[in-house]
Amino acid sequence: MVPPAALCVHLCIGQAYAFSVFNLPMTKLIGVSQSAPDDWKLTELGWIFSIAIFFLGVSSAVFGRWVEEGGPRRAMFTAACCWAGGFLISALGVYAHQLWVIYLGYGLLGGIALGIGYISPVSTLIKWFPDRPGMATGMAIMGFGGGAFIASPLSVWLMSKFQTATHIGVAETFIVLGVVYFVFMIIGSIIVRVPAPGWKPAGYVAPTQSKKLITRNDVFVYDALKTPQFWLIWWVLCLNVTAGIGVLGQASAMSQEMFPGHITPVAAAGFVGLMSLFNMGGRFCWASISDYIGRRNTYFVFMLLGFALYCTVPYTGSIGSVVGFVVCFLIIISMYGGGFATVPAYLKDMFGTRYVGAIHGLLLTAWSMAGIFGPVLVNYIREYNVSHGVPKAQAYNTTMYIMAGLLVIGFICNFLVKAVDARFHMKSDDSRGTEPQEANATAPAAARA
Repeated sequence: MVPPAALCVHLCIGQAYAFSVFNLPMTKLIGVSQSAPDDWKLTELGWIFSIAIFFLGVSSAVFGRWVEEGGPRRAMFTAACCWAGGFLISALGVYAHQLWVIYLGYGLLGGIALGIGYISPVSTLIKWFPDRPGMATGMAIMGFGGGAFIASPLSVWLMSKFQTATHIGVAETFIVLGVVYFVFMIIGSIIVRVPAPGWKPAGYVAPTQSKKLITRNDVFVYDALKTPQFWLIWWVLCLNVTAGIGVLGQASAMSQEMFPGHITPVAAAGFVGLMSLFNMGGRFCWASISDYIGRRNTYFVFMLLGFALYCTVPYTGSIGSVVGFVVCFLIIISMYGGGFATVPAYLKDMFGTRYVGAIHGLLLTAWSMAGIFGPVLVNYIREYNVSHGVPKAQAYNTTMYIMAGLLVIGFICNFLVKAVDARFHMKSDDSRGTEPQEANATAPAAARA
């Protein structure tokens, strides 16, 4: 029941990827049929998602140790309250037509919920599946990638039910979503369990010695920040996400502009939905594969294959190959999702299981930075090219080559990752944290049963 508990949370907070369905309706809250002079602009509304992603990274870093030491139930309950509260406050902002209230609700409070909820089940799943840590985290984080696949049509359907001739129905939709998500996230917090100290799956024999890049020792959360391994993996994740997130946000417009007359708005919407499925499936599949080929090798595949695909995209546009374009980006987005799902197991290999949740929280600041870098690269380079006479069908070519170059840097960073020096390992008498490492070793037999 532990993976379903994690999915209850991640499928709910994965709604963040579908928030764009509210952007156009919220530009017509006053005008209803069309935007009025006092209605909000898309550029203003775009900051809601950006603020939420920024606070996802900040809150996961700030509250990472609190989540690790307090356990998943407390973290999931807190995330449920913040997530539902963010929707309800945003509903008030819509009613009062005060955008700063939505920034505060969905952006700040919702962003905190995203950070706490995202990392809450990670270390628990790794402890339940010590033989398949990649698969375990892939099961949960898969939900975040697929949450938009449920939330997008649900949100559109709810708005249609609440819409009238003088009303859009956004506020009511926020209220319903807040209540529904709160119920499911509370269910997840109720059914989640942590394994007893010393528990292991039947037939599983833990390795007695550390492998080359898989340690049996633990590193204290703040000591991890002192290691080059943490910052190398930080850049590996940041560069992999930067290369994917900008494309993910502009997939519909990019496909229509690169293939004018061939890809309609309806087809582009279908393409975005297909990308959501590959984002979700890639999180589980690539993370599971990493259990067999290793985390470092998995990221080598991401960088090398991603480099080849980004360099191929301009060619598919030049020859008018819609199929080639779609295949390239579906694989790219699967690796984008796979990067998120594989990195917790990568951190577990490097720093042990004791503080992997807190260390993962600190690492997610790379996501916050990539959330800025990616869209800026895609949007501003395209705008520069178009303003200088480059046809829209070729305006993204430069961006694709830059993304390929970023993955080369990521390859180098991944290549430099080595085993953590023994001086950073926690000693048997280390008393930091509420559950010292030696507590597991000295737990009575009854507690381990």
